[in-house]
Amino acid sequence: MIQPYRFGWFDWFCLWYPPGWLILFNRHWQHYKPDVNGWNGLEYGLFLLPGGFYLALALRWLRLQVRSLVQPSAPILTTEPDPVYQKAFQEEILTPIVDRYFRATLHGLERLPANGPLLVAMNHAGMCFPWDFVSLGLLLSRQRDWSVQPLAHPIFFDHPWLMWWLPRGWAHVLGGVRAERQSLAVTTHTSHAKARVLLYAPESWRGLSKGWQQRYQLATFDPSFLRLSLRDRVPVLPVVCIGSELLHPLTLNLPWLARWLGMPLFPLSPLVLVFVLFPSMGVWAMRTRLQYHIQPIQQPWEQAAPDAKQTSTRTTYQMAAALRSQLQTVIDQLRRKGSERVEICQSDDESG
Repeated sequence: MIQPYRFGWFDWFCLWYPPGWLILFNRHWQHYKPDVNGWNGLEYGLFLLPGGFYLALALRWLRLQVRSLVQPSAPILTTEPDPVYQKAFQEEILTPIVDRYFRATLHGLERLPANGPLLVAMNHAGMCFPWDFVSLGLLLSRQRDWSVQPLAHPIFFDHPWLMWWLPRGWAHVLGGVRAERQSLAVTTHTSHAKARVLLYAPESWRGLSKGWQQRYQLATFDPSFLRLSLRDRVPVLPVVCIGSELLHPLTLNLPWLARWLGMPLFPLSPLVLVFVLFPSMGVWAMRTRLQYHIQPIQQPWEQAAPDAKQTSTRTTYQMAAALRSQLQTVIDQLRRKGSERVEICQSDDESG
């Protein structure tokens, strides 16, 4: 039986030092799933030096080439979803990051249903690793005995950069669902001991790439989550996240460069200069306070015409636009309340 992963001084250092987050993810994986093809200790040390990641990448590539000559048939690790590892990763890695670094809090618990399945629709921002969804998944799993799975773009499963950064099949093992019709059909129809909850970003990449100037403006909602809800009679739980726009602040998206690199977005900010020197910071984000506000649950099939055999595309777009308008109103209200609290604190300081 594998013993739980224990934080040592080096792990706490990696948690404090931004280029070390990638080391922490890989070290944890190799504790439970030893992988001879993964990063090793020398390469980890190079991550911490300016430009050292490139040398570590070259050393690993050379090491794997030599290994393929000596041992052509290297063992292949399974990449099936692993609830045991998901639980270990949540408790041992995500908990200190979400609680101590992102200081995530969940509001409106009285609106959280007791049972699933469920589609959680939330605004998406940050222009970086999707910490807003990862943190929400952890918070929800603490409140209910649910199997919480984030819907992720295929890039998180297939892109060559991420396949070198993180272990093979990392996103899938941790419960990620590819944003593809076939994967969604399997997820919603597969029986499971726990109720399945799917985290969904209606803005898709439009939300992630909208940039700093539009950080509080919701992008157009894709109605695919409503079609899924209508087809399988799965309720939709809207959630508003405040604070995710600060994960990578002052950013501007360069679509032409993103297309050239085969990426959905390319963020440009003062931090990019640091990323060039420390590419391992790709899974890191700025410290912020993630606040999640649960909204009343919705059952879209109740809004559809009762005599209609199938809801039209136009109707689902209208329903998506209506939900977007509702969440935009909530975001504006929360921003005003936040501004009022700041003004009250400032006036108290001045009077004191």
